[in-house]
Amino acid sequence: MSDTPADTLKSFSASKEFLVCVDSDGCVFDTMGIKQRECFCPWMIAYFGLQPVAKAARECKEFADLYSKTRGANRHVTIKRILTELLPSHPQVQARSFDVPQFPHYFAWVKDSRSLLSNEGLKRSIKEAETKEAQHELKHVLAWSEQVNWAVGEIVKGIPPFPKVRDSLKRLRGRSDVVVVSATPIEALKREWAEHNIGAFTSLICGQEMGTKAEHIRQTSQYYKKGHVLMLGDAPGDLRAAKENEVLFYPIIPGEEETSWEHFYRESLDRFLSESYAGEYERALIARFDRALPERPPWEVKA
Repeated sequence: MSDTPADTLKSFSASKEFLVCVDSDGCVFDTMGIKQRECFCPWMIAYFGLQPVAKAARECKEFADLYSKTRGANRHVTIKRILTELLPSHPQVQARSFDVPQFPHYFAWVKDSRSLLSNEGLKRSIKEAETKEAQHELKHVLAWSEQVNWAVGEIVKGIPPFPKVRDSLKRLRGRSDVVVVSATPIEALKREWAEHNIGAFTSLICGQEMGTKAEHIRQTSQYYKKGHVLMLGDAPGDLRAAKENEVLFYPIIPGEEETSWEHFYRESLDRFLSESYAGEYERALIARFDRALPERPPWEVKA
């Protein structure tokens, strides 16, 4: 019997003095925009019945997943936010008196802390559903999620890592383990990292099947001294996952990715390995990151 993704995570052990955990989409690869605009959004509009307000739906999807503090969140958490919060408040939706479709059984599944928010988690919950209505809703969402994964596999190809990613990984190789920490399905992660020949720099690749980013960090960071673990990420969820586990954080700022990686390669990497990263230096980087992503959408701010 082959090991499950969870078994693979549990079997991880340290081989170096330091650990760098790094997100993938939008952090290592410039894939966030194309995935959201060309893969997630069209099928969200199709499966969730948003054709009459497609323009508003696109604006909500881009804000939630690219330009706000929920950037990088699990796909199901974001869909719930769009359908229950962002889209109902959008001016186009209100002007057209459009009733945003609601999926109460799906929303309850997303909210339940016991749920594994992945395709495997959906399949498990479909089998355990107590009513036909709940089963039907979850099957519908699973079909959407699988369609998105198909679209990503067909469309998101040939996108290289940001400049200085490879150079940074090469410099880390001798002193630090590198673990990919992501909410993306493992299959897609392994394909992308292998496609650009950077998978060999990693000790482990963790996707949504292995749990949350915080769980990935918790399981892998336990083998290292305090101050010897750094998380690189481009989303507030990455920062929360790092701080929940009391590890350091380096932000790849949306819209400034190339500058962020250049700064990491030239300065921050050495500060981390020389144990002079924590404190005011890290706080200043995080403060700048926090300012880059707003909480509320522009249509609410204008109102």
